[in-house]
Amino acid sequence: MTRTRTRGARRATTALAALASGALLVSLSGCGAADMTKQSSPFAAAKGAKSVTLSVQSWVGAQANVAVAKYLLEHRLGYRVDTVQVDEIPAWDALSQGRVDAILEDWGHPDQEKRYVKDKKTITAGGDLGVTGHIGWFVPKYWADKHPDVTNWKNLNKYASRLRTAESGSKGQLMDGSPSYVTNDKALVKNLKLDYDVVFAGSEAAQITQIQQFAKEKKPFLSYWYEPQWLFNQVPMTEVKLPPYTAKCADKGVKDPKSIDCAYPSTPLQKYFNTEFTRTGGDAATFLKNFKWTKDDQNKVSAMIASQGLSADEAAKRWVDQNPDVWKKWLPDKK
Repeated sequence: MTRTRTRGARRATTALAALASGALLVSLSGCGAADMTKQSSPFAAAKGAKSVTLSVQSWVGAQANVAVAKYLLEHRLGYRVDTVQVDEIPAWDALSQGRVDAILEDWGHPDQEKRYVKDKKTITAGGDLGVTGHIGWFVPKYWADKHPDVTNWKNLNKYASRLRTAESGSKGQLMDGSPSYVTNDKALVKNLKLDYDVVFAGSEAAQITQIQQFAKEKKPFLSYWYEPQWLFNQVPMTEVKLPPYTAKCADKGVKDPKSIDCAYPSTPLQKYFNTEFTRTGGDAATFLKNFKWTKDDQNKVSAMIASQGLSADEAAKRWVDQNPDVWKKWLPDKK
């Protein structure tokens, strides 16, 4: 965050982000994403049942959102919650069809927003998640401290030979996550005339493992990465300044994605609901609309899942026990 995360490349709500983000990513548990256009939830069609079906994107930040929402829906509001992992674009199709009720973290998909929210009206905007997503290129702080000029894209070719790997051959390696991400990186490398090759780690989990290994050995690396992401607390990284994002660059990219030559934008992450669910979802719909937390909240739960080895339910319970002042504001008003 498709995080184009990009936390990854999860996408931005601007036109460029449609080309950007991502996500992304295969979950840290290693599970593959399901195509919800080909399957339905066993609970979604149960008329009258007090149940909710939530889409879970594969990056751990999105898993953290759903874990906490699921825990509270089940333990405070008495719902049965079904979760289904699904890639970003198929998730919009599934949401429109009512196969899932809610997406809790979207990085911006203008085409889908136009089709389903504005035109078909089968999907309704659910409000701000409270977290701002950002995709960029990052180097480890320990390397940037020694070579501060590496944080300007104009100097990257100077360091290309230091970043060669078996996968990148004679060029420097720009590490991306999953090949399923929608990312601008190949266009950026070409248009900025950089002596680098985009190499996909394969998943968010694989990318994290590689970054941790580089950091353990204090080796330099250049990686496509995103915020929010708990790994920054473990491996401090510094962003490389790319040419500034502009509306002109974004508009140009919409017409020709291969023309992108500027940075990724920052994106307030959004929630989306099936329109029928907003009318019939009762307390669950109200609760999910109220659900709003911070980057620090999300990172705490993400770290418990990805770094500390807790299950999603265990991480959610721990966060809920420690933060009643936050989540009690999400509960439906029973006046």
